[in-house]
Amino acid sequence: VNDAMGNEWPWIYFVSLILLGSFFVLNLVLGVLSGEFTKEREKAKSRGTFQKLREKQQLEEDLKGYMDWITHAEVMDTRRVNELQCLSERTEFQGQVMVLIPFQGGSRGGFALQAQPKDLGLAHWPALLILSHLSSRQWRRWNRMFRRKCRDVVKSKFFYWLVILMVALNTLSIASEHHFQPEWLTQVQDNANRLLLALFVAEMLLKMYALGLRQYFMSLFNRFDCFVVCSGILETILVELGTLSPLGISVLRCIRLLRIFKITRYWTSLSNLVASLLNSVRSIASLLLLLFLFIIVFALLGMQLFGGKFDFEDMKVRRSTFDNFPQALISVFQILTGEDWNSIMYDGIMAYGGPSFPGMLVCIYFIILFVCGNYILLNVFLAIAVDNLAEAESLTLAQKAKAEERKRRKMSRGYPEKSEEEKQMLAKKLEQKAKGEGIPTTAKLKVDEFESNVNEIKDPYPSADFPGDDEEDEPEIPLSPRPRPLAELQLKEKAVPMPEASSFFIFSPTNKFRVLCHRTVNATWFTNFILLFILLSSISLAAEDPIRAESFRNKILGYFDIGFTSVFTVEIVLKMTTYGAFLHKGSFCRNSFNILDLLVVAVSLISMGFESSTISVVKILRVLRVLRPLRAINRAKGLKHVVQCVFVAIKTIGNIVVVTTLLQFMFACIGVQLFKGKFYRCTDPSKLTEKECRGQFINYVDADPTQIEVQERVWLHSDFHFNNVFSAMMSLFTVSTFEGWPELLYMAIDTNAEDAGPIYNYRVEIAMFFIIYIILIAFFMMNIFVGFVIVTFQEQGENEYKNCELDKNQRQCVQYALKARPLRRYIPKNPYQYQIWYVVTSSYFEYLMFFLILLNTICLGMQHYNQSAEMNHISDILNVAFTILFTLEMVLKLMAFKAK
Repeated sequence: VNDAMGNEWPWIYFVSLILLGSFFVLNLVLGVLSGEFTKEREKAKSRGTFQKLREKQQLEEDLKGYMDWITHAEVMDTRRVNELQCLSERTEFQGQVMVLIPFQGGSRGGFALQAQPKDLGLAHWPALLILSHLSSRQWRRWNRMFRRKCRDVVKSKFFYWLVILMVALNTLSIASEHHFQPEWLTQVQDNANRLLLALFVAEMLLKMYALGLRQYFMSLFNRFDCFVVCSGILETILVELGTLSPLGISVLRCIRLLRIFKITRYWTSLSNLVASLLNSVRSIASLLLLLFLFIIVFALLGMQLFGGKFDFEDMKVRRSTFDNFPQALISVFQILTGEDWNSIMYDGIMAYGGPSFPGMLVCIYFIILFVCGNYILLNVFLAIAVDNLAEAESLTLAQKAKAEERKRRKMSRGYPEKSEEEKQMLAKKLEQKAKGEGIPTTAKLKVDEFESNVNEIKDPYPSADFPGDDEEDEPEIPLSPRPRPLAELQLKEKAVPMPEASSFFIFSPTNKFRVLCHRTVNATWFTNFILLFILLSSISLAAEDPIRAESFRNKILGYFDIGFTSVFTVEIVLKMTTYGAFLHKGSFCRNSFNILDLLVVAVSLISMGFESSTISVVKILRVLRVLRPLRAINRAKGLKHVVQCVFVAIKTIGNIVVVTTLLQFMFACIGVQLFKGKFYRCTDPSKLTEKECRGQFINYVDADPTQIEVQERVWLHSDFHFNNVFSAMMSLFTVSTFEGWPELLYMAIDTNAEDAGPIYNYRVEIAMFFIIYIILIAFFMMNIFVGFVIVTFQEQGENEYKNCELDKNQRQCVQYALKARPLRRYIPKNPYQYQIWYVVTSSYFEYLMFFLILLNTICLGMQHYNQSAEMNHISDILNVAFTILFTLEMVLKLMAFKAK
């Protein structure tokens, strides 16, 4: 478009289209889906299904406490067990056996030791039964004691770090596999895998014995670990028997990688996130089933429409076709990801004769597929991600609340409760705050607190310009019987007082110059003045010529830069004079945003000190001047909140990064097993090995037999490959961004053997690896990051009202009541004007105008390139007619409503 129309104006059209269409309108679909998903979650929560996960965790905690109580009881019962051991011992004495004989004496019975010959015979079989009973009891006692010892070992820190070490060694063993590795490394890896498998089997058996089967399988992580260990045993048996194919060996061997997720159980928040993800498997499975049926339907429809029709005269081989069912599934999935989907649509249009009448109807298929699949179905993954993060956050908050409750109970034991006099004084203070008539005390307190939070222009975070803002008390807003509208309750922002300490050891808090500086930096005109200079300095930086550094324009802008730097320096000096430098609380450098301001100004001052701009240090310092627009963050409250939310999200996003990295690493190791050394090719497709790829070959340019080129055969290696874990993770990361992933997919499908060239569609089934990876990582885990930012912004937005007893819905209700005003409707008194007003305000008139707008839109949309003269004449007549009608509407409304 720029080549045809020039580059002055077309950018306005495209930028507006992207901002309004892609960034706003299409994200409304996500907002609607997220809202509907949240409503369903609330319904499920009210039905009790949402509480199942928390109840399950509570049950596990109760079971753990119960088992600990039993263990403690066993320890306390050790003395009685020792006494029974003494009674159950058999000793030989002078050829006789000491046995226990029951007796009855007085009010108590018991056992007596009596010497009996070794050959007791059948006469003393009751004594033998007693001995066998005591022996079995001794065995149970020993078993309980040994299990208790094993349980202590399993729960010890040493055992925990030992398991972590084994998992790390297992991960290192698998990650060390790469292409062209020496034979000794292969032997070490095989021996290490067998040894580590034996150790993990021993760990599993020890836990089963120490905890018991029921308690062991109560934990989801233990069940998962049991599955991994059993799979490893099965793999080893099948590999030793030689009954597995190479593909089966590779995939089954990588099941051991799942063991690295065992480390997640030792972090509470990360464990809650994983548990929430697993708890939502039902929702994800339902969505995947719906997505699978959607892909199958459109794949079958695509086969009917485009099967065998992507064969054009240019003789170019197209991989994204609908010639068979597997290829149709891959093509539909590629369209869902949005990568190069328009080229498939163009091929479909050309298959039906090009951009003419039957060919353009093909767009309906692709548009419906892309809109319903990409904008609706795939955005449900983000809705599920936000829901999972909300559940994980609620689990973490519940655990924190429980821990704080235990801590509070412990502290309350050491502190006496408040006396009755203190309670009465507190109640009187609360009653004095509520001044409204006809409003209950609790309601008055809540509304007063809400109004003070809503109407006062007060930053919930410590201000950058005014350190110590959080130390001031909020002014009270008295409630009248009828509250004024919210727009009238705007309070002037309070200036932050100067710190008690002196600034620069010279200016005391009562110094006249310091007081003048305080008034200046807190004035509204001063803040606006600095914002204007920040804007002008940003424009000057954008206007510099980076190629001709010594140009006249750059010299003029350099003088302006000196002026901007001088103004910013004066601002910094005034604020340091007002609040002090950094030695005391509330000083200028105690705030990170102020440090950013100081850094930008210092860089500008240092770069001005050097005369030559060719010095590398000066170039770096001048590059850092691009940070100057960031100073506007310090003066815009809303922008500051956004930046603070971003930093909070970055600080607490570690759990999701860990889970995503583990999954990425697991798929990378699987990719190494499947594709190492197989992404080679020769420029001559007929040669499959490096030895054959020698000499020259004849190439037909654009498949034209008349255009012949003689080229050298070159053995090439793909830029993205799976020869080692790090290269595999980089290749998979590009797949997760959807950039060029079909090319990598078809290269993987054509892979044949190590150090061999590709064969067309040799392994179509290998596409499942990429599809599963995209669904798990790109569709779900990447959306987790977006969902986490959404949840963080919601939480930070609620922090402003954290001290308010009203919830969000109640606040919105109060806000609506404060803003509510009666609707004013203009009705003319003149009878003729009233007749016109009655017509233009009727619903029939609105429907008529809407119908005319629709007809005008259709007429505008019918215009096309190379249209006939008759079409041009009809279009002009219709445009004039619609213009007259819309002008008549404007005149009627002006007559009905008047100009005001």
